[in-house]
Amino acid sequence: MTQSAVEKFTDLIIKSDSPYTNVDRIYVTNLIFRLIGDGFGEPTQSTEAVDLANELVDLAIEHGKIEDSITNREILEDQLMDLLTPIPSKVNEIFWTKYQKSPEEATNYFYGLSQNNDYIKTRAIAKNISYLAKTDYGDLEITINLSKPEKDPKAIAAAGRKKSTSYPVGPLAIENEGYLGRLGYPARSNHRVIRMMINGEPWGFQYSPYAYFGEHAIFLNQKHVPMSIDQRTFVNLTDIIKQLPHYFVGSNADLPIVGGSLLAQDHYQGGRHTFPMMKAGIDRPIDLGIDGLTAGIVKWPMATIRLLSKDANQVVDAATKIANTWQTYSDESVNIRAYTDNTRHHTVTPIARMNGDQFEMDIVLRDNQTSAKYPDGIFHPHQDVQHIKKENIGLIEVMGRAILPARLKTEMKEVEKYVLDEPNQIADYHKPWADKLKQTDHFTKENVEQVINQEIGLVFARVLEDAGVYKWNDEGQAAFDRFVQAIK
Repeated sequence: MTQSAVEKFTDLIIKSDSPYTNVDRIYVTNLIFRLIGDGFGEPTQSTEAVDLANELVDLAIEHGKIEDSITNREILEDQLMDLLTPIPSKVNEIFWTKYQKSPEEATNYFYGLSQNNDYIKTRAIAKNISYLAKTDYGDLEITINLSKPEKDPKAIAAAGRKKSTSYPVGPLAIENEGYLGRLGYPARSNHRVIRMMINGEPWGFQYSPYAYFGEHAIFLNQKHVPMSIDQRTFVNLTDIIKQLPHYFVGSNADLPIVGGSLLAQDHYQGGRHTFPMMKAGIDRPIDLGIDGLTAGIVKWPMATIRLLSKDANQVVDAATKIANTWQTYSDESVNIRAYTDNTRHHTVTPIARMNGDQFEMDIVLRDNQTSAKYPDGIFHPHQDVQHIKKENIGLIEVMGRAILPARLKTEMKEVEKYVLDEPNQIADYHKPWADKLKQTDHFTKENVEQVINQEIGLVFARVLEDAGVYKWNDEGQAAFDRFVQAIK
C-alpha cells in the first residue's frame, strides 16, 4: 500500500544524518504533526524530499495550521527540511572529519547536504537561462536570472507598517543559521554554516541559496564589520585557498557603484568554477620587483594584473603594493581621479585560486567616479547598454559571467519579432539597439534566437569595457603602463 507524505517524510528523516532512529518514529511523526496539524492525508506517489515537503505544506493549509501565502509556505517548508538536517555541531563534525581525508570530500558532503535539504534551491536555479557568447575576450557566460523567489504581496504591503528589527543584522550574518524567517526576510531553519578560522579569525562558510555557478560559496566574517580591501583581505583570500585548494575565492570591491550589494558585512565569494577571465591570457609581462613572482597585464576588458608565485606572501605583498598605489593614483588624461575633495574613488576587486602548486591572484582596478555625462558611473555600464544591463558590475560579472535581469526573457522574444518585422510589443528602450541589429544582421525564423543571444553577449562585452578603467586602445594601454611604472 502506498504511504502518505507524512510516513514517507518520516522515513527520510530517520534515514538521514539527523539524530533520529527507528525507535523515534512515533516521536518524529508527532514532530511533523506539530508543524502541519494532525492527519496523515492521502497516499502519495512522491518520493523526493522537496515534493513531500510541498505536500505537507498543502496539508498544513488544509488543516488550518497556516494561511496560504508565499512567506508562510517558505517558513514551514524550511522547518520541515530542518528535521532532515543534522544540527550545526554535527554538520561541522562530519565536515571536518571528511576534511581529514580531503578538502574536496568535505565540500562534496556539505554541498550535497545543502542541495538535498533544499537550502540550495536547485529546482529554481534550473530555470535560469545560460549560454556562451563569442567575443574578442573569449567566450563570455550569459545568464538570465529566473531563480529568485517571487515577492510576497503581503510582505510588500507590510513593509511600511512593520516595526524594524535588527536581528539578524543582515542576510549574511551568521545569526541566520536556523532563523525561522518572517515577512520580507527569508526562512533559514534548514541553513547550516561551517565554522573555520581564516587568518586567525573566526569566519563561516556556507553556500548561496540561489547559486550563480558551481558550488557558489560564501565566506562570512563572524564579526559584523563592513567590507574593506587591504592587505588583510589578500592574506585572507590566500588562506582560504590554502584550506580549500580546489576552490577560487574573491572579494567584491568595497565602494558603492563598483562594489557588491552587501557592503555592510565583510564577506567573500568562491566556489568551483573556471570563469572566462581565468582562461584569459597575459597580454604583456610586468616587473613588480619581487624575485620569484610572475606578473602581467591580462587581455581582459577590465584592467587586470595577474600575480603568480609559489609563495603566498609574495602574492600578498604584490597585491598590497598595487592596491596602495592605485588608491592615491590619478591620471586626468584618461579620466582617472583617486579623490574628489575627500571622497575616495579607487579600490580593487581581487580573485585568488591555485594554479598547480602556485598561488594566482587577479587584481582588477576599480574607479567609482560619476560625472554629468555619466551620472551612474564613468566606469559603469553606459546609458546605451543599460537596456540590457544597468546594475553594478560585481565580482561574478568582473570574471565574465553576466547576471542579467529576468525581464529579458520575455523582452527578447519581442525583440526577435521586431527584427523579423512581425507584430510585436518591443520595449522602447530596446528599439535603437534592435534597429542597429536589423542593419547589420541577417535574421530568419531559424537563426533569430541564436543571433540575438550572441548580440547580448557582445553587449555584455561592451558593459565590461565600460567598467574597465584602462581601455584597449593605444591611449588606454599607455596609461596602464604609466600606472604600472608608479607601483612601489
